[in-house]
Amino acid sequence: MLSYQPALSVAVLKEPVRIDVKVGSRVSPIWIGDGVSERAGALLDAQRVGRRRFVVSNPVIWRFHGEAIARALGEAATPGPARRRTDPILIPDGERYKTLLSVSRIYEALIRVGADRGSAIVAVGGGVIGDTAGFAAATFLRGIALAHIPTTLLAQVDSAIGGKVGVNHPLGKNLIGAFYQPVAVLIDPILLRTLPRREFRSGLYEMVKYGMIASRDLFDRVARDTKAIFDRDPAVLLPAIIESCRIKADVVSADERESGLRRILNFGHTVGHALEAATKYRRFRHGEAIAYGMLAAADLAVARGALADRERQALARLITQLGPLPPVVDLTIGEVLEVIRRDKKVIDGKLHFVIAIQIGATMTIDDVTEEELTAVLERLGLKR
Repeated sequence: MLSYQPALSVAVLKEPVRIDVKVGSRVSPIWIGDGVSERAGALLDAQRVGRRRFVVSNPVIWRFHGEAIARALGEAATPGPARRRTDPILIPDGERYKTLLSVSRIYEALIRVGADRGSAIVAVGGGVIGDTAGFAAATFLRGIALAHIPTTLLAQVDSAIGGKVGVNHPLGKNLIGAFYQPVAVLIDPILLRTLPRREFRSGLYEMVKYGMIASRDLFDRVARDTKAIFDRDPAVLLPAIIESCRIKADVVSADERESGLRRILNFGHTVGHALEAATKYRRFRHGEAIAYGMLAAADLAVARGALADRERQALARLITQLGPLPPVVDLTIGEVLEVIRRDKKVIDGKLHFVIAIQIGATMTIDDVTEEELTAVLERLGLKR
């Protein structure tokens, strides 16, 4: 079981916090702190990231943050030849655009400007941008350097960390992808000030997931300090982000390719991904679907006697406290089960399903029956 002490008060954080993801001989640093994105050029120089850095973003993000990010990336910490400035590569906004077509657009832009194996991609945006740009970096010329500047809470605490990159297929979520560690991740909570409440809430559901799998303290703090977190009070938000990142960094360092421990990060994702795919990636923000998935996983755990019902109720109360979820009453159990059968967590015909055994700890099972899933989905509100 992972166990974490409460994060430090931001009052003592004079410099960005550095957390390392250690995979074999490679170290991928995560820098976390208010204003850290303003030092992007210097921090990437310190990592010796290629001097030709191509930004991938979307028009919405770039309208809010483009000028500041471009300025930061243009400021070198060490002397050297002037960087060749290029326009950002902008792909459409939204989960339904996390496709091979968007990856192809990135390839084309890189080829047209003569990018080579010494170049780097800097992904500026949320999970869709990070996953799509990351897959392009992993596969262009068999791999070029990748850095993340995540601009959503979900990306800052989850998707930008750990090296999972990929795109969706019409038949399933993230079915096409790779493990590809970034050379650096720069997490700047100031960038969240422009984030709409619904998008911010989507990230909070992932933070709740980290509380469920590894930290009762984090779970309780999100429940206790919900208003301050929504107000983006740095004294509350920054420590919660740091703790979430520490949990994921430790898990990924121990198990990069999800052969064991890393499976706990999938808590809530089996049903959550199925809901996203069944609705063509148009209805749910990722975190909203994961919230439903966590409720389903907790319900299954209670039905099996692995989780006390009071713990399930605490999770349900917190999810309700954070805000409304899109409806699922019009979805059929059959269409969701069809997607689950194709889930990438199916190994040798067995679905590896993560359930909670208490707030702060989980276990993985591989004997879930369709009858059990049907009952859980029906209680979640789906129709037969």
